[in-house]
Amino acid sequence: MTHRTPTTRISRLFARLREEGRPALIAYLTAGDPSLERTPALVAALERGGADLIELGVPFSDPVADGPVIQRASERALKAGATLRGILETARRVRAASEIPILLFTYLNPALRYGLERLAIDAARIGIDGCLLTDLSVEEAGGWVSLARKNNLDTVFLAAPTSTPERLRLVASYSTGFVYLVSRTGVTGEQARVSEAVGPLVAAMRAITHLPLAVGFGISRPEHAASVGAIADGVVVGSAFVRLVEESAGSAELEQRIESLAQALRAALPERKR
Repeated sequence: MTHRTPTTRISRLFARLREEGRPALIAYLTAGDPSLERTPALVAALERGGADLIELGVPFSDPVADGPVIQRASERALKAGATLRGILETARRVRAASEIPILLFTYLNPALRYGLERLAIDAARIGIDGCLLTDLSVEEAGGWVSLARKNNLDTVFLAAPTSTPERLRLVASYSTGFVYLVSRTGVTGEQARVSEAVGPLVAAMRAITHLPLAVGFGISRPEHAASVGAIADGVVVGSAFVRLVEESAGSAELEQRIESLAQALRAALPERKR
């Protein structure tokens, strides 16, 4: 690429955690569920609970990579009026109160409708640190990566147990900040145990990149966080938080429940030798 690798809150976070000898707790929320007005308070609760990085999900009408919990969250957020423009404004409110790294997690269609160049410019100006376009094929990502680099945004790509060696190399070369490893094929959602495919996938990516590796999909319990955190640089939890939003959206206790789950997950993360 002609543009320099971004230096963002994300890369600084992983550098600091490497010194501290612990993995990152990465928390996903569907922005706008239950409302855009409440989303900053949920982010604040996650941060109080020990989340290190926030994935702010953009709701989409056809979320093919998401399981039923996040699908329902997308439906609720869209019905409540969430748009990409509104989510960017919500991210601005989060950034006004916090320096926590923010990764915008979206499908390609909302980004295309907004305009890729405009999205890169506006996201960077607001203080978003990176974007993950979940259904953008890495083989076709060169144009987006150039726009993101120009605006000092990290580009995070997904690698799965089924990814070919060539695709893993492309993911490694186009990613900055960290690489998102999908623990198993299929959609997001809470699982009873972590897939046995995680270890080999982490090893395969470690062989070709020095970037931090974060593992998501199916991680919902402290014991999951402990086992994944022993081999990865970040642990991504989404559906477990989103389910709490679904269960307690009308309750004043929602923020406390979110904070408590984050605390339990953070406490389970293992310390590693430096």
